This record gives sequence, structure tokens and C-alpha cells, in this order.
Amino acid sequence: MNPAALFLFAATGMFFSILAGRVAPRLWLAATLAGVTAALVAAVSVLTGGADWEWRSRFLLGGEPLHLRLDSLSAFFLVLLCVVGGAGSVYAREYWPDTAHPRSARTGRVWWSVMLFSLGFVLLTSNGLHFLIAWELFTLSAYFLITVNRQRREVRAAGWLYIGASHAATLALFAFFTMLAARTGSWELGPMREHAELAPLFWLALFGFGLKAGLFPLHIWLPSAHANAPSHVSAILSGVTIKMGIYGLVRFSGWLPLPDGAGWVVAILGVSSAVLGVAFALGQHDLKRLLAYHSVENIGIILIGLGFALVAVQHGNPVWGRLALAGALLHVWNHGLFKALLFFGAGSVLHVTGTREMSQLGGLWRAMPWTASLFALGAVAISGLPPLNGFVSEWLVYLGLFDATLSHGPSAWMAIAAAILLGLTGALALACFTKVCGVVFLGAPRSAAAAHAHESGPAMRGAMLVLGAACVAIGLAPVVFWPAVMRAMNVWNPVWAGAETPVALASLGYFHVALAVIALVLAGWLWRRVRRGGLTRALTWDCAYALPTARMQYTAGSFAGIITEWFAWILRPERHQELPENFFPAKARQSEHTPETVLEKIVEPAAGLVMRVSALVRSLQHGRLQAYLLYLLIGVAALSLLVLLGGGQ
Repeated sequence: MNPAALFLFAATGMFFSILAGRVAPRLWLAATLAGVTAALVAAVSVLTGGADWEWRSRFLLGGEPLHLRLDSLSAFFLVLLCVVGGAGSVYAREYWPDTAHPRSARTGRVWWSVMLFSLGFVLLTSNGLHFLIAWELFTLSAYFLITVNRQRREVRAAGWLYIGASHAATLALFAFFTMLAARTGSWELGPMREHAELAPLFWLALFGFGLKAGLFPLHIWLPSAHANAPSHVSAILSGVTIKMGIYGLVRFSGWLPLPDGAGWVVAILGVSSAVLGVAFALGQHDLKRLLAYHSVENIGIILIGLGFALVAVQHGNPVWGRLALAGALLHVWNHGLFKALLFFGAGSVLHVTGTREMSQLGGLWRAMPWTASLFALGAVAISGLPPLNGFVSEWLVYLGLFDATLSHGPSAWMAIAAAILLGLTGALALACFTKVCGVVFLGAPRSAAAAHAHESGPAMRGAMLVLGAACVAIGLAPVVFWPAVMRAMNVWNPVWAGAETPVALASLGYFHVALAVIALVLAGWLWRRVRRGGLTRALTWDCAYALPTARMQYTAGSFAGIITEWFAWILRPERHQELPENFFPAKARQSEHTPETVLEKIVEPAAGLVMRVSALVRSLQHGRLQAYLLYLLIGVAALSLLVLLGGGQ
């Protein structure tokens, strides 16, 4: 089918979904799904070998004609937007219904449609001015979605922090695009590697897009925004919108000349984000905030691959750079899928229990088997374990790093360090999700809400099943998805065009299929034994306590206490204790809180200093003419003194 017709159909569907959002929920869902399906078909057609699509309008928008282009790189990101956006629309219909949220549900549907439309526009536009317009539109729609439940103070605070950080990123991108237009003479975007004078602009792009992507230490907005937004919004924020920052970095690092050392900077930022992101996740007790920090971790993994690809380009395009970039691009898809799945699972738990605090949960596997099983599947994927998709993309990054260690010079030493720290990140992620699954879904309920939990509805389960199936499909048949990765990679660096499929990728798929079959056979055998009464139930080992209680279980803090001590230098945990005062104390309590270290210890004190200086300056503006004349005389005297001193030299 003609891509132009598909995009016309997609735009029409999104337009009707915006109009129907406030008055007709079913029509809104139908129009949204029709729009994302049409866009998905167009993107898949390009990724499977179809020609790129390009269109220019005869009318002007902001003084510039619309220039839309769908190549393999933009199509790669568009597929993720359509899959997660469509699943999120179905999930939202049940998770945030009109009956429970009569006002915010209608508003939320409208802003959801606006965000999907503007995100698609960001991926399609080839004009710097229109890119900025679409970027700001999706930023504002995300703000209104984050604050849809604005009656709560912490939600409003999260929204303000998000919009403040987003506008800082937009200012950097405004400077980037305006300087680009000034030096090239046009707002049109495309390959510009021959303009060596544009290389310093990469640092502006790294700041603007990196802030949106949530790389450490520019992640300050991310934990509170993802934690306080409705769960379907958290899913698209983590699964898709932060990938717009990655899209910007990939797109413009492929189009622009790069300054010396750009690849090393990106790789170092990636390693820092991966290790410190998972360290902060381990210190969290809030389920959604923990998942938010894992977004920082996985953005770091993507940047490790991109950084080494940039280094490879500047060192003659060795094969290891291609493998690293392939892993980074595939991890864009993989992280979007399993992170959206995990946020949907967390939303299902929150929907029925009313709490995100892990230490108030427990024992949910029996009451919520679908949610628990799909959350566990997402946990296996995000931990980078076979046979799921997270292992495939991380394995490609590892292959690139291992091959780079065979080279000579700084690349080898940096690759060795990156591989070791990436392995540490995977081990810590596994420990973190062992904690989550154990504390939230296993053991005994720690509260009345957990004790009376029930499974979520069919729409929420269906959305989770779609994402879970996608995680399984990429894990079991990675060779099927390699052509899409290769075409996106070829757009970034045409020198790598025609690269063959790694032989080991097909072998990995066979291994994963065999592993999945063995796991299913073992699970079936255990299930039959349980059903036939071959196993007996007994109390967990309880240190000789005759009547163990839920309070004797591990909490989120105690489970990860030893590991978080390793990172106390950056986590700065705050402990509050009420120690027992005698042999039979009436009460004793210990709690631990991990602050947002960068925000609370660095950004907020710096902002406070700026505000104090601003207040001091404002105090000088009191409307007294005599004082203003005195300021003028002091200024003239200071300038005269500088002139005299300069003349004397």
C-alpha cells in the first residue's frame, strides 16, 4: 500500500481520536488503534525493503514548507511508538476509566492522542523549525499527562520538575537548530558531514537530547515523573519518549561531523548511567521509582553501544563498531517493550492495592497470577537473561566490546572496562528484580490491601500479553529482526551497507528455542506434580518461631542492604531509627530513604544560591531615583578605572 495513503489514514485516525477523546471513549480507542496500525504498516514496509517515503507540502508552516521523510532509521523508532502506543491505549481504557476518573480520563485521552501524533511528527520531519515545534508539543502533552491527577502535591512537583528540565533541553536544541540553520543557510535537515565547522554543535545536541533521554546526571526529572504519572503514561514515557533523545543523538551523530573525543564522552556517560542507574534502583522502595531508575540504566547500555560505534567511525569503521551499534539499536526496541510491560505490571498492582510501596505488598502471585507471571517475564528480559530479548541486544553489545579488546590502543582498554562494568550492571539488575519479585509477589501479604488483591481486567492483561509476546519473539528469533536493525544502521553509516547477518545470531536463536522448550517441559512436570499432590505444603524455615508473621519477611530495604552499602558514597542513604530501650520494648523501628542525590544535594543547593542572588539583585530595584543615579556613577567610575589601568599597561 502507498505510504502516503497510509500516513494520510494515520493522521486522520489521530485527528479523530483527539476529537473523540472527551466524548466517546470507544470511538477514541478505535481511531487511535486505526492510526497507529496504519503508521506501523508504513514503517514495517520501509524496514522490510520498501523505498523511503518523502513528501513536501505546497503550503507553509511558520514560513517553511512541511518536509516529511520516512527512512529506515525513523521507521525503526516509529515501530516502537506504534506498538507501545497502541498497547498503552488499550491498557488506559481500563486502567484509567471514566467511572473512576470522570474528568481526568477525558482530558488524558486527548493529551495521549496529541502526544502520539507529535512524537510521530518528530520522527518524520526533516525541517529544524518543525522539529522544534513538534518537540515542544510532545513535551507539553507529556506534562499534562504526568499531572493528570494534579490534586496530589507530589504530582504537581513532579510535573514542574519535568517541564523545567524539558525546557532546559529545548533551549539547548533551539540554540542547536538555529546555529545549524544560520551556518547552512536553511532549516532543512540532512547529511552535513562535509561542513567541518558544525562539529562543535554536537555538544549542544548531546546536552539537549541527553537531558530528554535521562542519562546520568541529567536524569533529575525522570524518577519523579515516571513514578507519579499514571502507569500507562509511565510506560510510554520510559518506553518511547526518552527514546526520542536517543533518536536525536543517533540521527544527528550520523548527519553531522563529530568533534574529537565525542565517542569516548558518549561511551563514558553510558557506562556511568548504566552502573549508577541500577545502583539507585536497588536503593528504592517505591516500585515505580525503582523501574524509573532502570530506565537510566538501560539508556546507559544504549549509549555504550552508540559511543563505541562513534569511536569505530573515527578509527576506520572496524566491524566491532557495527556490532555495538546493532546492539544499541535493538536495545531501543527491547527496552521499550519490556519496560512498558513492567510499568503495566506495576500499574496492575497499584490498580488493585492502591500502593506503590513494596514493603506494603507481598503474596500477590496467588491472587494475580497473570500479572505476576508477565512481570516476571519482563524482569527476566530486563536482567539480560536468555532466552528473552534483553539478552540478545546486550549480547551484541558484548560482541562489539569483546572484538574491540583485540584492537590496539585506547579502544581495547576502554572496551575491557566497559565490558566488566556492563557485566556488573547485569548482575545488579538481576539482584534488583529478584528483590522486586520476591518482596511484591512472593511470601505473605504485608497489608490488608495486598491480602484482598485480585487480578486485573482483560484489557490490561491483553496489553501486557502483546508486549510479553514481542519480548519472547525477539528472544527466540533474533535473526528475523536483524534486517530491520541493519537497514536502520545503514542509514546512520552508509559505509556499513550490505553487512551480513552475524552467523552466531542464528545459533543464538536455536539455543534460545531449545532453552525455552526445556523450561516449558520442566514447568509442566512441576505443575503436574503439584496438581497430583506430589508436593506437601509447609511453613518456610522460620528460625524456630511457632507463629511466623509477615513482619518477619525481608523488606525492600533489608534485601538489598548489603549491595546498597557498596554505593553509599553516591546514594547517601538516610536512616531513621528508634532503638529498643529495654528487654521488652514497646516499640522499635528502623527505616531507610535513598534521596535523589543529584537533585537534592547538587541541583537544589545551586538553585537556592541562584534564587538568593536574584533576591539580592531585586532588592536593589526599589524605585528610588537617587539610588539609580548612584549605581550609574559607580558604573562609570569602574569603567573609567578599567580604561586608565588598561592605558597604563
